[in-house]
Amino acid sequence: MAKQRVPPTPNNFHLWFKYSLGQSSDLKRTIDILISNKRKFDSATNHDLFKTYIGSQGTEAAVVHQVSQRLHGVMDSAKNFITTAIADNRTQMEAMGDVAGQTEAGFDPKILIENLVSELTKATERAVKLEAGFQEKSRELDVIRESLNKSEERARTDTLTGLPNRRALEEFFRGAQIAAMERDEPLSVLLIDIDHFKKFNDNFGHGVGDQVLRLVAKALRELVRGEDLPARYGGEELIAVLPRADLSTCHGIAERIRRSISECQFTRRSTGEVLPQITVSIGIGEFQFGESMADLIDRCDRALYLAKKTGRNKVVSESELKPKAAVAG
Repeated sequence: MAKQRVPPTPNNFHLWFKYSLGQSSDLKRTIDILISNKRKFDSATNHDLFKTYIGSQGTEAAVVHQVSQRLHGVMDSAKNFITTAIADNRTQMEAMGDVAGQTEAGFDPKILIENLVSELTKATERAVKLEAGFQEKSRELDVIRESLNKSEERARTDTLTGLPNRRALEEFFRGAQIAAMERDEPLSVLLIDIDHFKKFNDNFGHGVGDQVLRLVAKALRELVRGEDLPARYGGEELIAVLPRADLSTCHGIAERIRRSISECQFTRRSTGEVLPQITVSIGIGEFQFGESMADLIDRCDRALYLAKKTGRNKVVSESELKPKAAVAG
């Protein structure tokens, strides 16, 4: 940070600490490119980097401030340790010089040996104390790292469903998009909407609606592959990004999800009341090299709309869509 003249603010500390850990390849790549291009890390650049890769709302802002304060404390302690070590080394060298001078002056060898042993003992004690101090601060850095990891996980998780949120989805898609183009592999997305969810909420209340959404999210999480990312897209819509899956593979997974949910019997947790059948409509699409996530999701959304329009409780592929009419220029 000092080399790039980045101001030591709480937000900047959080961002650059994450960069130094190397946990976000996108963040590392972005900062490395900025450095190689000799870009100035002014307030606007720092703000944009933090907003894009960290976020700054609610509890996370408090965590950032707390981490910053602790990092300041660790760094101050490290500076003190180093300053003390330098001073101690200087004192030790002077003392050893005195012992050497006494040797030349013809002092009693027994006394010289005692003095030498005494100085070496003091040096060992100082080194042990210094090492213990550094070990303590190293453990404190581990605690800070764990705190940041937990904070990062909370910032990427939807609180209601426990699924990754939009931020985590966008980060995952960027990586999957790059991998698909580099390896010439397919990449597909499925978009899920719970049928008649508003009516369900109106009839049974939002608490029961939340329970249903969590159960559908659980089914999605369990039925996608290990390499896929299920996420909450918004409202009653859930989404999954499927690396190395073409439309046919994606359709098979989507159909398995749809069928599993339609066959489930949902009960009201508080009363044991059996609820009406829950079904979902699913739209699927395959990534076209170079397009944005928004364009791909738009096709999935149109396929989802067609599924609802033609009866619900079904999977519709983008291949079933009519081509968009060209707009006259």
